[in-house]
Amino acid sequence: MNRVYLDYNATTPVHPEVLDAMLPYFSTDFANASSIHTPGQRARAAVETAREQVASLIGAKPQEIVFTSGGTESNNHAIFGVVNFAGHAQPPHIITTTLEHEAVLNACQAAEKRGAAVTYLPVNREGLLDAASVDSAIRPETVLITIMHANNELGTIQPLEKIGRIRRERKVYFHTDAVQSAGKFPMDVNALNVDLLSLSGHKLYAPKGIGALYVRTETRINQLLYGGHHQRGFRPGTENVSGIVGLGKAAEIAQRDFAIKTKQLANLRDKFEKGLLSRIPEIRVNAGNAPRIPNTTNIFFAAVDGEALVIALDLKGLACSVGAACSSGAVEPSHVLTAIGLTREEAKSSLRFSLGHFTTETEIDFALEAIPAAVAQLRALSPTYQRAAAHD
Repeated sequence: MNRVYLDYNATTPVHPEVLDAMLPYFSTDFANASSIHTPGQRARAAVETAREQVASLIGAKPQEIVFTSGGTESNNHAIFGVVNFAGHAQPPHIITTTLEHEAVLNACQAAEKRGAAVTYLPVNREGLLDAASVDSAIRPETVLITIMHANNELGTIQPLEKIGRIRRERKVYFHTDAVQSAGKFPMDVNALNVDLLSLSGHKLYAPKGIGALYVRTETRINQLLYGGHHQRGFRPGTENVSGIVGLGKAAEIAQRDFAIKTKQLANLRDKFEKGLLSRIPEIRVNAGNAPRIPNTTNIFFAAVDGEALVIALDLKGLACSVGAACSSGAVEPSHVLTAIGLTREEAKSSLRFSLGHFTTETEIDFALEAIPAAVAQLRALSPTYQRAAAHD
């Protein structure tokens, strides 16, 4: 069976060029990048080249890039690094939104248990935050604003430039989780006015287990881990040279192919949405009127259980998801979808489809045949839907 993969927001395949760049660092150039001998210095040079490549992707300086194990570590380091540095003269205050990834929400909740105060700002039906609400939420003890750039389930892009200007005037540190937007949307840390930014390799066609945290030069944060003096002391531990090289190469490819790939993805996503809307009654695109990254769509299917539809589509050879991969198997509906005003039932009847660099028009055509057929099959098994249809 030929399989169609429309779950790129969960993880991406490693790009062939990325794999080729990594392979020598598993064998011939395997040395520790902290060693002073020649093999070690070759590894060090590769790490620093990758640091430059990642910095270039987001408009940062190479020395402002700290390599981590991924987005979750980067988010935790940003949040607890700022909160711990703030000290305990008075309880520090954090501002975030109800729409954040669990790596941010759960970190904020853990900070609350340690004495911090957290404000969770609401979003509108399109998943967008009102920048003015951030300004209103800032207190004298506010130490950090953490707001994601693009949402992992909806694809909505937050007005970070406006929020960044506010935080600069109010002199509060600003962090963004850019895991889903890096490489898919133009990004410059200076234009966004952010002090900290998280990204992850496996959302960017690099391997799992590697990520980065941008830390603006003048930003003061505490380290979370203790050990050697790697990465200016921010993140001790022997560097994952092969993973770092892979992330650097992926960042380089993202910049090189950005204009072509984003246009292709936007065209395919639009064709996909229009095709489903014309073929299936009683569906809608969640947050479809908001500015979004070009590869993501989240669709509500009335009278269809989302998990049942994912399984039915999987049997037809199509992979998608009911939401964030980190929440798979959760009994509760997506907190993202309920945050934009969907009922629990509507949230459980919504699926995320995310396209990627290797998605083809033929695959979209396949999806436009498979999804209506699967929805029709499931609705035929729903007495409630059949009665409503008969009444109409």
